[in-house]
Amino acid sequence: MSLNRVSSLETFAPLLTENRSRRSSDASTRARKISFNPLPSSWDPPALEQIQAIGAFEVPRWKRTLQVVAAVIYCLFAAGIVFGYAAIKPVLKREGAYRDVCRVDPNDEDAIGEDTCVEIHLNFMFTAAAVATNVAALPIGAILDRYGPRVCGLLGALCLAIGALCMSFENELPFDGLLVGYLFLALGGPFTYISSFQLSNAFPKNSGLILALLTGAFDASSALFLIYRVIYEHTHETFGHQSFFLAYLVVPAAIAIIQIVLMPAQSYKTVGELVEEIEEPIPADLEPYDDQIDEETALLHEEERQHRAEVVSGIQELLGTTRADKQAKKEERKNEISGVWGVMHAYTAWEQIKSPWFILICLFTVIQMTRINYFVATIRVQYTYLLSSPALAERVNDFFDLALPLGGILSIPFIGAILDRTSTLTVVITLVATATTIGILGIIPHSLLAAYANVGLFVLYRPFYYTAVSDYSAKVFGFRTFGKVYGTIICLAGLFNFSQSGLDYLLHETFNGDPIPLNVGLMAAGLLIGIVMVMFVGVQSRGIKRKLLEEEARGAFAYGGNGTTSTGTSTREWSTN
Repeated sequence: MSLNRVSSLETFAPLLTENRSRRSSDASTRARKISFNPLPSSWDPPALEQIQAIGAFEVPRWKRTLQVVAAVIYCLFAAGIVFGYAAIKPVLKREGAYRDVCRVDPNDEDAIGEDTCVEIHLNFMFTAAAVATNVAALPIGAILDRYGPRVCGLLGALCLAIGALCMSFENELPFDGLLVGYLFLALGGPFTYISSFQLSNAFPKNSGLILALLTGAFDASSALFLIYRVIYEHTHETFGHQSFFLAYLVVPAAIAIIQIVLMPAQSYKTVGELVEEIEEPIPADLEPYDDQIDEETALLHEEERQHRAEVVSGIQELLGTTRADKQAKKEERKNEISGVWGVMHAYTAWEQIKSPWFILICLFTVIQMTRINYFVATIRVQYTYLLSSPALAERVNDFFDLALPLGGILSIPFIGAILDRTSTLTVVITLVATATTIGILGIIPHSLLAAYANVGLFVLYRPFYYTAVSDYSAKVFGFRTFGKVYGTIICLAGLFNFSQSGLDYLLHETFNGDPIPLNVGLMAAGLLIGIVMVMFVGVQSRGIKRKLLEEEARGAFAYGGNGTTSTGTSTREWSTN
């Protein structure tokens, strides 16, 4: 899985400027609307017909409730099903996937084995799907911003339908139906999942719960292929993948109907957008001089005041009168705990991308995402060698298929608590230490206990890792450039996943199925980059803390000397020199 997780679609994060200090920023200042479009505005000018967002209070509560329930259900069946690859892979093998293109000439001594050929083809199918899931976030963000969530949902349903048809009729197609079909299933996931994020603004009081439910549905969706494999085995392999994917067409059909009948065509406004709307000054044409007031002008003025009163009433109903202030204080405390919050907020996206803050997290993400997806694709092959037993490897694989969705669901509350209550440095150290531990457990031979421990730690680390990267990006780079910076990280990491085909070849042909050399190499690369990142973040966070203390000391001295507190703030540089 690689789609980012978010805890809120709105942040109380003021933009830093050279003349505005980090500590003195007003925590209640709201950033502009978060955009899912990673493209610079100069490349992607806004369309005149761009769909405008609506306030949640304009839609009946029962309808918003149904929208959230429906989104959670269809995400459960569509958002991340391709990541259940380890469960459906044995089924495809038994059904003869790629046997027609992997026939080996017995007289060709240089040809790779048939089983190895099938393994490489199937793993490439998953690799292409994982890459597509990451890269798709770039255009999907632009489509969502311009055309709204309904269009995204319908496109997602279309991709899922094409994918299911290609998977079902792959033997009758003139191209690689499995590869194309799995690719379209991967594209349909983020279209349905990302377009559902905005539903958290339907109930701002419960936005965190709604996003947690959507994230849990994404994680649990990988269990769909596990359920199918159980049915496949209990029907004595008569319910083949052709029949399954024909039956799966019910899902995109239901999503399309729900999008047209129930889901909103526009995204719901964030509370910040609603507040900005009522705080905008009354237009000049609605504030005429007394001697210019006529009946029409007075009517327009009264309509505007009524509209603003309705908006205020709607906000109070959605949030309560004190909710915003409490949320602002909570966000300010989290920012202070982070230790590096706002360090690059004042810089352009290009300046952020050139900085060590970006380069290090991007390199670390590239290595870890490759390790994660490679383990998902080859777990049975790896443990067949490490345990010297196909039967034990199958047991580990079965445990992994069940633990993968459960780990994502069970880790949700703990992930939020860790990220909110610990510094970014502590989070980075935890990431590096856990990744190294997983690497060590993954090279211990002839130990079933180490295998189960590796899988258990892996399924908990995977959602924590992806969430931590998005959290790091939001705190360090800010939401102003979040789409561009985070999108670039995920896109580059996804493209690097194509290296898995090379890793597959090395595993089967060079190392004769021994995963230890590759696992050691990947672990060492991640550890090296991780140590450098920990040292860099540690030095920078200490420098930021020292500057804060120096400023507080200067402020206290000025207060003691003058008897008043200076209202100005010093200009400070938060970049790395």
